[in-house]
Amino acid sequence: MAVDPSDKKALNIAMRQKLFAVATSRDVAAFEELFRYYGPRVRAYMAKLSRDGQFAEELMQETMVAVWNKAAQYSPDKGNVSTWIFTIARNQRIDHWRKANRPDFDPNDPAFVPAEIKPADAAFDMNEDADRLHRAMETLPPEQLELLRLSFFEEASHGTISEKLGLPLGTVKSRIRLAFAKLRTALEDRS
Repeated sequence: MAVDPSDKKALNIAMRQKLFAVATSRDVAAFEELFRYYGPRVRAYMAKLSRDGQFAEELMQETMVAVWNKAAQYSPDKGNVSTWIFTIARNQRIDHWRKANRPDFDPNDPAFVPAEIKPADAAFDMNEDADRLHRAMETLPPEQLELLRLSFFEEASHGTISEKLGLPLGTVKSRIRLAFAKLRTALEDRS
């Protein structure tokens, strides 16, 4: 390379020309010059970040392959060639870090295990039991039905029900027990 490396402006112009030659005509000689200049710098940058020479070498190789493949995407309005190449290097490092830290797929993870489908006869029995329970509940006196609704469907405590309905706590408890006894009898008779 005939450009003085200390003349940053001239160096950037020369490297831009090399990159354009790679982008337009896949110029291997131009890419070799880019590689000789930026390869060691990218490797040093990666070695400094990762403290692993082998990993730094691999990332440098992948970065330079990406430079070859993406040369046509370089835009001089958005920055210098070095900025563009080191951005690719940084992204390569981030991609490797993400892949290395991605959790392994666990086929037994509940999120991936389909819900168990009940056999048709079990589903039928369950529906039949629900129908029997509804019919049995229709036989209860309205005050007992209201107590069951408040206690089990609205999940109100016995004390809350007592206050809400203005009934003594013992009355609430005994009426709920009575309602259960009637339901049990009604369900056993129909079994």
